[in-house]
Amino acid sequence: MSTASPMRRWKALATQHLRWSSPVAKGLVLCIITFGFVLPLCCHKLLYSYYYIKSVYLNDMSDKFLAESYERGEEAFGFWKASRSTAMSPEFANIAKGSELLITIVTARRTEGREFHYLLQVMQRLEILLTGCGEGRRCAEVLVCDVESGTMENEDAALLESRFRVVRRTTEEQRGNQAQVNIFEKEKQDYVYCLRKGWELARPKNVVVLEDDALPSADFFTVIRDLLSRRFALHSLYVKLYHPERLQRYWNPEPYRILEWVGLGLVGASALLLVLSYRTAFTSVSATHFLFFTLYIMVAVELAGRHYLLEVRRLSPQLYAVSPATECCTPAMLFPGNSSLRVAEYLDGSFCVKGNAKDMVLYQMARTISGEWAHSLEPNLVSHIGAFSSVRPNPLRPKLL
Repeated sequence: MSTASPMRRWKALATQHLRWSSPVAKGLVLCIITFGFVLPLCCHKLLYSYYYIKSVYLNDMSDKFLAESYERGEEAFGFWKASRSTAMSPEFANIAKGSELLITIVTARRTEGREFHYLLQVMQRLEILLTGCGEGRRCAEVLVCDVESGTMENEDAALLESRFRVVRRTTEEQRGNQAQVNIFEKEKQDYVYCLRKGWELARPKNVVVLEDDALPSADFFTVIRDLLSRRFALHSLYVKLYHPERLQRYWNPEPYRILEWVGLGLVGASALLLVLSYRTAFTSVSATHFLFFTLYIMVAVELAGRHYLLEVRRLSPQLYAVSPATECCTPAMLFPGNSSLRVAEYLDGSFCVKGNAKDMVLYQMARTISGEWAHSLEPNLVSHIGAFSSVRPNPLRPKLL
């Protein structure tokens, strides 16, 4: 009898909560339909969703990405080759001092992926965007910083000399840079050289440094202008304009994202309960209902992919979010005021190795040096089109993830 009694109680409890009219049963069915059917059907082809089926789609999607990049590269190569032979006006070759914004592109000859002409793709996009600021003025001064130190010429950078200012180390500077260092330290030294060279030539009010595989978005200059008009920019060491999409999820070691995630759940739950109360006979709203729908919204947006939610912010420059800086990657960096000089000095005082590259050094400095602040922009203002790394080993068949 003592054994049967608990069994009867469990059975009665299950019967009470799992009958169709029970809120628990309705919630369970809603979760099964949403997370087991609706989201998998809608999101199984979305690259940054938890439901993405890598085994089915990744190879084809990666091949398509490479093919499109190759076509853009061929088009850009043809465009710049023609401009070199037709004596196009070198409109951007002269850099005015004291300009509002200087764009510095750091480039070197790649050992792999040269046929994609990443630099030429980036410069063709900038060529289009630079004249879009109205009143017959260009949006920024542009400097191509060629850090190639090998015996082979950086052919893509040479193609641009008829249109843009291209700088390289002098023979004396190359001799002073001959010390044998690892690839991460060399990358840092090249970055520092370009930061200082840009300041020396232009004395700009603000600097954006792009790596040669960072393709600017269509609203690049509009968003930059809006960023620089915000008060926080005056007190920033740098603002990151790119963070890898695969690392943009809520379930990540970024504390501010947890607050954003919870806030989204609370707002979503409030809106959902409001709609239910008006459109259905759902009248008894309790704290349990509110908690359930908050968690429901949070899980749904995380599984679908935060990256796609961020894309909605592109509707307006004012909707772009600024948050504390993240660790990884420096394809696109905004240095407000003369902070580029401080960054060059900070980097000069550190030695980079694998696991402590220039992005990690900058992140640690912004966290430890008193009075320095660093931020990240979301969504990304550039696309990282470089499938082949210049500092790390590359697979025979690069993948998007």
